[in-house]
Amino acid sequence: MMSPTLNVPGPDQIRRAPKVLLHDHLDGGLRPGTIVDLAAAIGYDALPENEPDKLGIWFREAADSGSLERYLETFAHTCAVMQTRDALVRVAAECAEDLAADGVVYAEVRYAPEQHLEAGLTLEEVVEAVNEGFREGERRARRDGNRIRVGALLTAMRHAARSLEIAELANRYRDQGVVGFDIAGAEAGFPPTRHLDAFEYLKRENNHFTIHAGEAFGLPSIWQAIQWCGADRLGHGVRIIDDIEVAEDGSVKLGRLASYVRDKRIPLEMCPTSNLQTGAASSYAEHPIGLLRKLHFRATVNTDNRLMSGTSMSQEFEKLTEAFGYTLDDMQWFTVNGMKSAFIPFDERLAMINDVIKPGYAELKSEWLFEQTAATSVSSSLAG
Repeated sequence: MMSPTLNVPGPDQIRRAPKVLLHDHLDGGLRPGTIVDLAAAIGYDALPENEPDKLGIWFREAADSGSLERYLETFAHTCAVMQTRDALVRVAAECAEDLAADGVVYAEVRYAPEQHLEAGLTLEEVVEAVNEGFREGERRARRDGNRIRVGALLTAMRHAARSLEIAELANRYRDQGVVGFDIAGAEAGFPPTRHLDAFEYLKRENNHFTIHAGEAFGLPSIWQAIQWCGADRLGHGVRIIDDIEVAEDGSVKLGRLASYVRDKRIPLEMCPTSNLQTGAASSYAEHPIGLLRKLHFRATVNTDNRLMSGTSMSQEFEKLTEAFGYTLDDMQWFTVNGMKSAFIPFDERLAMINDVIKPGYAELKSEWLFEQTAATSVSSSLAG
């Protein structure tokens, strides 16, 4: 009898599987060709390469360099070409298109409106342009036979002092495509508690927010994000592994913070490839997501910055499948985790799970089953 746990998917099945993405930066996912086009249109001449393929390689190598300065330089280039309404509409539309082509059915894409004001746009004009782009991208995806819903997360920069202003902006546009709030930037020296007024405001307004925590900095960052600020989700959260002890006999002991995160089902927005680049993990096989999956934390799989990491949701799952032997059942588990953790109403999340995600995986599993049956029949006939 064939075991249903052996349905390890190949690249094509992974691509076609419904996927949910909660942690993806708009300025970290541009097409290299689009950067070249937009730079030429505004006379931006600081790109390190002007040929799209070479530029894409430069971004990945800069992100892999181990140099923080080179890594931050990559975002200087993408933000530089995202300062006009037309550029923001184009980048957002292509983002939705690209994700849908990769099998993503629901995505929350984040960006910092304060980083797109250099050409005179207001914060409101930035948000409206990005929302327009996402809606256009959704329409193009439907035209191409794909389905996706994209929500925006408005990000405030940790080192700046505009978090309350951005939180109020997120609240004003919460029924117009913005689903929540985030803070991002260097963790060390810029704790989330610096932005308590923004988080307190959002809680009073019954709005949702996630906080980048537990990536470059450790357990104190996670503790503050949860216990002081009240984060609904943790951006990355990979350092929660520091509060978990694994004995030589394989037994596991959770510290009080890790236990709290698991017991409260606080979602972890894990980004494996990005974590390797930043040194938060040394390899896919040693990434904490493997243990966290076994311990049933609310772990989700994400891309972070698709351009800089040269990745996609399908590639993230391919790497995890290679490292841990994950099956379609595991993929479905991560995907349902993501949808359960999304910042849209419960009934809409449930509809996505029951009407899109579960049927999609059921179809892929049935494909695998019939392929295995056919293979078994061929083997039996040859043996006879």
